[in-house]
Amino acid sequence: MTPDEHRALREALGDYAIGRLPRDETSALQAHLDGCADCRAELAEISSVLPALRRVDPARLDHTPFPPPDLGERIVSAARAEGARPRQRPRWLPVASAAAVAILIGGAVGYAAGDYDGIPREPVAVQAMDPAVQATAVAIPHTWGVEIVLDADGFRAGSTYRVVVEADDGREVGAGEFIGTGENPMICNLNSSVLRSDASGFKVLDAAGATVLRGDLTAT
Repeated sequence: MTPDEHRALREALGDYAIGRLPRDETSALQAHLDGCADCRAELAEISSVLPALRRVDPARLDHTPFPPPDLGERIVSAARAEGARPRQRPRWLPVASAAAVAILIGGAVGYAAGDYDGIPREPVAVQAMDPAVQATAVAIPHTWGVEIVLDADGFRAGSTYRVVVEADDGREVGAGEFIGTGENPMICNLNSSVLRSDASGFKVLDAAGATVLRGDLTAT
């Protein structure tokens, strides 16, 4: 089996899990699953989220929630007030505060660098085209694709940014969107179906489609 054939089978796992794969393709995929532990593990991950997906309202998929304009300022102020108290502050508080911004504004969860659940995190070399943007990133390989954890500030507050992962074969696959928080820090995770071994980089694009930040996944 060639890598392209294997990739096609892995990409069919989602349709198979929800019962929408054509019968002839289903037979071929079932035969492959009998001998491929990686695809069986990926299918188990996909199946685990199906109950939550069934509760999604399709009519709201295009709805982008907007937070209150002072949300970021309120969260940062609360974190600063906590730091002013005469007791030792837990080391995780700054990360938790930034993650709260990302959850409520970008719909994403961030983690500090290092290992998480035993999964290695690879530092990613990033280059910002906008001098106001300061950013670091790590890549996390999964059986279903690659996750990019972006820790940044300086993205224009209130502006929407789109992230794509670049594949070795030239494809650009969406990895999610976020809303800029200005000078307030944000940490968000961005997920793409491109496997880590097939990913060469990622780009953050503004509303006009211009690249404002690049990440190099070939140097990790």
